[in-house]
Amino acid sequence: MEPVVAVGTFLFGLTVGSFLNVCIYRLPRGESLVLPRSRCPTCGGPIKAWDNIPLISFLLLRGRCRACGARIAWRYPMVELLTGLLFLLTVARFGLGPSTPFLLFFLSALVVVTFIDLEHQIIPHVITLPAIPLGLLMSLLFRSPPFAEAVVGAMAGAGFLYLVAVYGEVLLRKESMGGGDLNLVAAIGAFLGWKKMLLTIFLGAVFGSV
Repeated sequence: MEPVVAVGTFLFGLTVGSFLNVCIYRLPRGESLVLPRSRCPTCGGPIKAWDNIPLISFLLLRGRCRACGARIAWRYPMVELLTGLLFLLTVARFGLGPSTPFLLFFLSALVVVTFIDLEHQIIPHVITLPAIPLGLLMSLLFRSPPFAEAVVGAMAGAGFLYLVAVYGEVLLRKESMGGGDLNLVAAIGAFLGWKKMLLTIFLGAVFGSV
C-alpha cells in the first residue's frame, strides 16, 4: 500500500470513529445524530471544533473537558483509534475498490454495536437492520461471498439464534436472546456467508464462556 493511501485511510478512519462515538452515545438515548452539536456529557457545554479533533484533542486536553475539567471517557479515543486501524487493515488486505465502502460500513456497524452492547446490553435495530440488505447487495454485486452463501448465512444465522431464544424462554424460563442479536447474526451471515457466520457464533460462544 502506498504511504499516502495508508495515511489517508487511517485519518479517514479516525474521523469516522469520531462520528461513531456520537452514535454510541446518542442512539441508546434516542437522540438525534445531527443536532445539537457535540457537547460535554457532564456540564453540557458545546465542544469547540478545535477540541474535537480525533485523538489529538484528547491528548492536548489531557483527557479532560476544557470547560468543566471533567474526565473524558477513554472510550472516545479508543473508538477513534480502533476504527482508524480497522480501516487501515481492511484497505491493506483488500485494497481500494467498489466493495470497500460496504466493508467499511460493516466494520463501523460492528464497532457501534459492540460498544453500545457493552454499556447498555442492547443492539439497536437501526444499525443491524440496514446491514442485512447491504450485505446481500454486496454479495450480489461482487460475489464475495457467493450470493447463495450470503442468503443462507443471513437466514440460517437468524434462525439458529431464534431457536436458542425459544429454548431459553421455554425451558429456562428467561430471555436468552433479543431481536437485536438475531439481526446482528443475520447481517454477519449476509456479509460473510454461512461458513464464517457459524465460525463467528462458535468464537462468540467461546469468548463469552471465558
